[in-house]
Amino acid sequence: MNNEKYALITGATSGIGYELAKLFAKDHYNLIIVARDENELSTTASKLKQEFNISVETISKDLFKKESPFEVYDEVKLKGIEIDVLVNDAGHGYYGQFLDTDIGTELDIIQLNIGAYVVLTKCFLKDMVARGEGKILNVGSIAGEAPGPWQSVYHGTKAFVNSWSAAIQHEVKDKGVSVTCLLPGATDTDFFRKAEMEESKIVQENDLDDPAGVARDGYEGLMAGKPKVISGLKNKMQVGMGNILPDSVAAAQMSKQQEPVRK
Repeated sequence: MNNEKYALITGATSGIGYELAKLFAKDHYNLIIVARDENELSTTASKLKQEFNISVETISKDLFKKESPFEVYDEVKLKGIEIDVLVNDAGHGYYGQFLDTDIGTELDIIQLNIGAYVVLTKCFLKDMVARGEGKILNVGSIAGEAPGPWQSVYHGTKAFVNSWSAAIQHEVKDKGVSVTCLLPGATDTDFFRKAEMEESKIVQENDLDDPAGVARDGYEGLMAGKPKVISGLKNKMQVGMGNILPDSVAAAQMSKQQEPVRK
């Protein structure tokens, strides 16, 4: 419990975020985990403390709200904790055709998937650069590498994360800080239920990746200082093909994967 290394992880109560939390804990990092649900945070913190004998701080914040990431940073500073690794994992999808979807929900998703990442990274990156050391892992997606009918806003937010992460990695590469972007494919997490897309072909007909394996790929890439990690061979192939195909063709292929299964 006397270890002084800290990782802050958003979305750490389930899925890839939880698997990442376990990897950091196994390597004797203390944790600050951030999510909306206080009960889930408490349960997750107890599990991690018991299994790995580390310190786990919890911060309950709704990162859909603009002020919340600023408040997370302020709470960490009040605790007097230096963050060695920041993991931006919390994200949300929204299923449906753009003409039919709710603009309020989409603006919330843009705030969570982009706004929270930008604010937390800006705040903690400045501290890391001032110290001359630190690591940041941004969870992007292979969805950001292709247009995504039926999930147009989600794909757009991940395109931002993928591109922005590469840009800031270049800006700080000589400052002792590394920025890694993890690009998972479709993964077996609660994402699809929350996005209300369980009837999509990508869920009904595809084999979903194991979140523990995705987390391991991201963790190893982060520790090696890699700027970009595409998790899984089939996802590497999909991104490679997407880079060759015109956007119109890539969008048509993605639409077939994501449209509802016809019953």
